[in-house]
Amino acid sequence: MTHPRWFACTAVSLLVPALMEGAEPLPDGEFLKVAMTGGSVEGGKLIFTDQRTACSQCHSVDGTASGIGPDLYAAGDKFARADLAQSILDPSSSIMTGYATTILENRKGERFQGILRSRTDEVLVLGQVGGVDLRIARSEVVKEETGAVSLMPPGLHSQLSPAEFRDLVAYLESLRQPETKVVQEAGTPMEIPVLSQQVAFEPVFGMKEKFHKPVWFGGHPTVQGGYLIAEKSKGTISLLERVDGEEVISPFVNILDEIYVANDEGLLGVALHPGFAENGRYFMMHETMTGQQRGMAVVERVASADRRTDSGNPTRSILRWNIDTLFHHGGGLEFGPDGFLYIGMGDGGPQEDPEGKAQDLSRFEGSLLRIDVDREEEGRAYGIPGDNPFVTGDSKERRPEIFAYGLRQPWRFSFDPANGDLWVGDVGQNRFEEVCIVRSGENHGWNIQEGFSLFSTQYRTETAKYIPPVVAFLRKHGVSVTGGYVMRTDPQSSFHGVYICADYQSKKVWGITQRDRKLKVIRQIGTAPDRIVSFGRDPAGGLYAVGYTKGVVYRVDLDEAKFE
Repeated sequence: MTHPRWFACTAVSLLVPALMEGAEPLPDGEFLKVAMTGGSVEGGKLIFTDQRTACSQCHSVDGTASGIGPDLYAAGDKFARADLAQSILDPSSSIMTGYATTILENRKGERFQGILRSRTDEVLVLGQVGGVDLRIARSEVVKEETGAVSLMPPGLHSQLSPAEFRDLVAYLESLRQPETKVVQEAGTPMEIPVLSQQVAFEPVFGMKEKFHKPVWFGGHPTVQGGYLIAEKSKGTISLLERVDGEEVISPFVNILDEIYVANDEGLLGVALHPGFAENGRYFMMHETMTGQQRGMAVVERVASADRRTDSGNPTRSILRWNIDTLFHHGGGLEFGPDGFLYIGMGDGGPQEDPEGKAQDLSRFEGSLLRIDVDREEEGRAYGIPGDNPFVTGDSKERRPEIFAYGLRQPWRFSFDPANGDLWVGDVGQNRFEEVCIVRSGENHGWNIQEGFSLFSTQYRTETAKYIPPVVAFLRKHGVSVTGGYVMRTDPQSSFHGVYICADYQSKKVWGITQRDRKLKVIRQIGTAPDRIVSFGRDPAGGLYAVGYTKGVVYRVDLDEAKFE
């Protein structure tokens, strides 16, 4: 999955700093302990620009993301003080998505490393320390690797006294989003009220054996009381049941040998055909690697006659395309009420979408696709719905599969069963997380807009209409949104018609109502016991939350809570 955000103070120098002369270095635990409270913000700001750390050479703090490392705008809203301190003590332990090093080897055997800025058919551009960009002809590259080690050297803190380290952390914590800079839109709440009686999370699966990086969960249409769960790095789907009160986990399918697995890559999404009970068809979205070329695939398989496992028949390829980087691949698959398959596509990176792919209708990136998997046409394994918005004209300039575009990383999306509204949780860049309602042909603004605010003018056109989100979350509320579902199970419930979603990092869970795609009410309805990577439903519409870190599935219990 691409939607978790890890902080890392990357790439301040390529040289490991020497230890302080004549002093035995303190254990990291001592620095961490000292940094937990207090400190001088002004003193830390000076250390941030000090040559000993050189942080300011690689990090901007104003939201412009002009440095080689992550922009630290609103770092104090995104991460706890302990996270900030730990990212300096051990920079390679949690490299922020999009800032892993890329290592290139040319025909002469020379190796270059940096942060991938852009990629074309002719040239690769690596960002390096000091704002220098290194351009390497693609024809000269014989090998490309993704580094597991941050450009930031270990031991940076050994240049500082514990008090100075505390000041630096205090400064980073002080970098919060000024409310005066936020466009005063009703959809950007400054504060989100918390329900006095919150929803509960009941563990239902994963207590006997924890799931490994689970990313999708849903009810089985024909197995009474059965569920299916997908595990990203295993490349598996399993059937879950309870027999005499005990969890029973049975293999459903394993396609590990068909997919590419890395830290944020693997099996990302699953969708069962609306006629699964009759035809057994189901679809998956996963990463691929052919030689050095990353790619994505949507594939189809068929279940066995009893629908309890896969039939064993070969995988059928539906759609495949190349991608440039290792992040923002989307991963959501959903069948709409119209029977068509919707596919969520991220902008494909690098960070900030410098090539404007989400605004380019000739590419899949940064869009929602809509295809008909019940027929084939023009040599494709699928058909194009006749009312797709870009079916006319040159298909090379405007891909007919595109339903809507201008999205950054639509990790999870769903349809309101009452009216067909398509709700999308779109993971943001530096400032906002978005929840949108998406309609045919619309441009949702990335990378011109982020939330309700201007992000970049590079690909802006005067004639384009950019659709704002229903809600844009400030960084103090969340940093990686996980889209959910509109509740329609009980008309008498206070949650009837409420859209429920979450933030992966903070574990906050929200309830949202809207009118005409404008925010009406938002509440924090609970705090999950784990980072929620996905929501799922049972056949009756009951809501479940998938905990990524602990590997447990929770039933979201609304009975004792009241949305008001």
